Amino acid sequence: MSVEPVNPPVAERKPVVIHLHGDEIVDEFAWLENRDDPAVIAYLEAENAYAEAVMAPAAALRERLYAEMRGRIKEDDRSVPAPRGCYRYYSRTVAGAEYPLMCRTEGDDGPEEVLLDLNALAVGHAFCRLGPYEPSPNQRLLAYGLDTTGSIIYTLFIKDLATGELLDAPIEQVDEAAWADDRTLFYTVFDHAHRAYRLYRHVLGTPPTADVLIYEETDERFSLSLSRTRSGAYLLLTCYSHGGTEVRYLPTADPFADWRVIYPRRPKIDYFVDHHGDYFYIRTNDGAENFRLLRAPVADPSAAVELLPGRAETLIDHLDCFADYLVVYERRAGLRQIRISAPDGSNPRYVSFPEPVYTCGPHVNDEFDTSRLRLSYSSLVTPPSVVEYDMASGVWQVLKQEEIPSGYDPSLYVSERLAATAPDGVQVPISIVYRRDRPRNGGPCLLVGYGAYGYSYDPSFDSKWLSLLDRGFAVAIAHVRGGQELGRQWYEQGRMFHKPNTFSDFIACAEFLIAEGYTAPHQLAISGRSAGGLLMSAVVNARPDLFQAVVAGVPFTNVVIAMLKSDLPLTVTEWEQWGNPAIEAEYRLMRSYDPYLNLKPGPYPHILATAGLHDLQVPYWDPAKWVAKLRTVKTNDTMLLLRTNLQAGHSGHSGRFARLEEFAWEYAFILTALGIAE
Repeated sequence: MSVEPVNPPVAERKPVVIHLHGDEIVDEFAWLENRDDPAVIAYLEAENAYAEAVMAPAAALRERLYAEMRGRIKEDDRSVPAPRGCYRYYSRTVAGAEYPLMCRTEGDDGPEEVLLDLNALAVGHAFCRLGPYEPSPNQRLLAYGLDTTGSIIYTLFIKDLATGELLDAPIEQVDEAAWADDRTLFYTVFDHAHRAYRLYRHVLGTPPTADVLIYEETDERFSLSLSRTRSGAYLLLTCYSHGGTEVRYLPTADPFADWRVIYPRRPKIDYFVDHHGDYFYIRTNDGAENFRLLRAPVADPSAAVELLPGRAETLIDHLDCFADYLVVYERRAGLRQIRISAPDGSNPRYVSFPEPVYTCGPHVNDEFDTSRLRLSYSSLVTPPSVVEYDMASGVWQVLKQEEIPSGYDPSLYVSERLAATAPDGVQVPISIVYRRDRPRNGGPCLLVGYGAYGYSYDPSFDSKWLSLLDRGFAVAIAHVRGGQELGRQWYEQGRMFHKPNTFSDFIACAEFLIAEGYTAPHQLAISGRSAGGLLMSAVVNARPDLFQAVVAGVPFTNVVIAMLKSDLPLTVTEWEQWGNPAIEAEYRLMRSYDPYLNLKPGPYPHILATAGLHDLQVPYWDPAKWVAKLRTVKTNDTMLLLRTNLQAGHSGHSGRFARLEEFAWEYAFILTALGIAE
C-alpha cells in the first residue's frame, strides 16, 4: 500500500553521542525525551494527524469494528457478588456509561448501596482508574485510590460509608493500602522513580502529615507490596525484586507493634507468605527451582517443615489458605492446575476442567471460613466464567459466563495446542484458535506474544478477536521463553543473557505456522505490548521479511539508553531483568538486540506503534524515537504510524468504550495492511 499522497512528519536530527565500553552510540532523537519542549508535543501531534490521514480511507471499517466490539459487551451488567461478612460486594455497569459503579448489598437481597460512582468521579478528567479498594474490617469505612492521569499513581481517600463523607485529607503518591483495624490504615507510596519504597501508618482522625514512616526500602532494586492475609490476623509487607524477596509481618490486633522479618533476604531466593492458625505457609524457590511449599510456626519461622516438595515438571505459582482447606495453584505442561487439600497438606485432590486447553485462576475470595472457592475460567473458545467450586463435595457451578449480546456460537470455533522447534531444539508451545470452516491453505493470521517477567500468556477468551476470526483469521499465542508457562526455567531462559531466546522462539513460531499452512508471510500480522512491544520491534529487525504488519503497543525499544538512565522510573529495578549497561558483558548482550540501536536500511513491514504521554512504565519517547529513526532507514512505502495518547499512560484509555476505539483502530490497521477489504 502506498502512502505517497500524505507526507509523514520529519523529526529534526540533533545528535547526542554516548561513549560506552569503546563504542560510540549516536542518538539523533534524544531531544524527544523532553516532554516540556513544545516542539516535542508538536511532533507527537503531527504524528497523530499523519496516522489519521493515512488511515482515513479505513474510517468506515473502524466504525464497523467498533460497533462489532461494543455489540459483544453487555452494557448493563453486574459482576458476581463477592461475600465479605454480612455484605456482598460487586460492580455494576450502566448502558452508555464508561465506568462502573462499585456497590454492595447487605445479604443477598438487601437494598443496593452505591459506594463509588466512577462516572461521577471521572467528571473533569480524561482518565480515571480505581486503585486500592479496601473496606475496613467493620465495613463502615472505605479506603480507595484514584488515578486521573494514567501514571498508575493514586490519591488515597477514606470514605464514611454511612454518611458518604470523606474523612481526613487525601494522601498522595499511593500504591497500595491495607487496614490493620477499624482506625489504623497502612499504605505504601512511590518515589520519583515510580518505586513503592515507603510504608506509612495512618490513624483515623489525624492529618496525613502526622502519619508515621514505618519502613523505607533503601535498596533501589527492591519495591514494596502490602497485603492483609485472608485470615485477617496479619499484614504482610513483601520487599521484592527480580533477584529475591523478604517478607515482614504485623499482627493486626496490635497495629503499633514492630514489624518483624520472617526470613532475611538472600540473593536469588524468592518466598511468598500466607497465614493459617499458628502457621505461616511459605512458597519458596529455596531448594526448588519450581518452588516448594513450607509450613512454618509463627512463633519460630525457622522451624519450617515441607508440605509439598518441588517438582521438575510442576511450578507452584500461588497459594490460598482457608479455614479448612489449602489451595495450591500449579502449572504443568503449560496449563494451570488447582490442588486442594486439608491445611496440613493431607487428602489432596485436583479440580477437573472441561476442556483440554484452558486457563483458570482465583477469583474474589475474601472469606476465610468457607468451603466455596471462587474461580475464573476461560479458554480460547469459552467466554470468561466465574465458577464456584465446592471444596467439600467437588461440585462445580458456573455462576456467570460473559454474555455476548450480539451472539456467539462456540461450536463454530476450534482451538489447538501446537509446538514449534526453536533453533536450540526446544519445543515452544503455540495456542491457536480459528473458525472450523477456515480453509487450511494459508489465510490471515495474528500472532501475539510477550515473554518477560515470568508473565504467562494464557489461552483465554477475547471477544475482540471475533472480529478477526470471523474475517478468516487464525489468532495464535506464542508461549515464548521469558514467561513461566513451562516452569521457572522457561522464565530464566528468556531473560538477561538468555533474552535472545525470546526472539528466536517467536520467529520459530511464525515460521512453523507458515510451514504448516496456517498462514503466509504476506498474511501474517504480529502484535505485542510493553515488553511484548520490545519483542515485536526486535523480531522485525531480525526478520522484516517474515511479517506483513506489526502492532507494537507502548514498545520498550530503547533498551540500552533507558537502562543507562538510573533516575528513570523502574530502571534500577530492571537491571536484574535486562542487564546493567555499565557492565560490559551485559551491555554487549543488550546491544545485540536493542531495537532502536539495530535499525538498518531496508524494507520493513507495515508498522503501527502506540505511546502514552503519561506512561511511566515505557516513556512515550521510546516508541517516538524508534519511529523517528525508522523513517530515516526504511526504504519501502509501507505504512509507518505512531499514535500517542496525549491523555493517558501505559494502558491507554481508562473508559471501556474509549479502549474499544483504540482496538478498533489497531484492527483496522491490520486489515488494511493485509489488504482485507469488507
